[in-house]
Amino acid sequence: MSKVVKEILSKDIARRLAGVEDCVVANMIGLDSEKTSQLRRTLREKKISVMVIKNSLARRATEGTPLAPAFAGLTGTAAVLYGSEDFVSLVKEVVGLDKDANYESFKARGGVMDGESLSPETVLAIAKWPNRAEQLSILSGQILSPGATLGGQLKGAGGKLASQIAKLSEEKED
Repeated sequence: MSKVVKEILSKDIARRLAGVEDCVVANMIGLDSEKTSQLRRTLREKKISVMVIKNSLARRATEGTPLAPAFAGLTGTAAVLYGSEDFVSLVKEVVGLDKDANYESFKARGGVMDGESLSPETVLAIAKWPNRAEQLSILSGQILSPGATLGGQLKGAGGKLASQIAKLSEEKED
């Protein structure tokens, strides 16, 4: 491939990855065309983009960007996965596909998060974190918990007082 073609391709890759700060790098070599299409369709439904590129072109295109550490030390062809609701959801989906028997050749090779390179083991660890929706659920529970406790305490004391007043009024009527 000539330098001119490499430059054009790397500019196109840089344009497509503009604004992407976190990604997962995976291996898709070995999947047949049917499984590759099925995999891409599954990922597209979850708003995850996939781009299979040569690592040398990816290094050239991402030089000086937050994605550059993802390609340091990788060889061969890699699939760059990015998008989704949040990074943890992306990682959970990739790890789920990694463990899926239908996609035996699909393996997570690493990635980048906040400009820091991730190993395959770190990607597996991130998959255990709560995603954005789960974090919001936990946070709202923590915010509402003291109010619910206070409401229960006020209602409990008020209920006891009301029952005692009702009992006294019954006794006075008798």
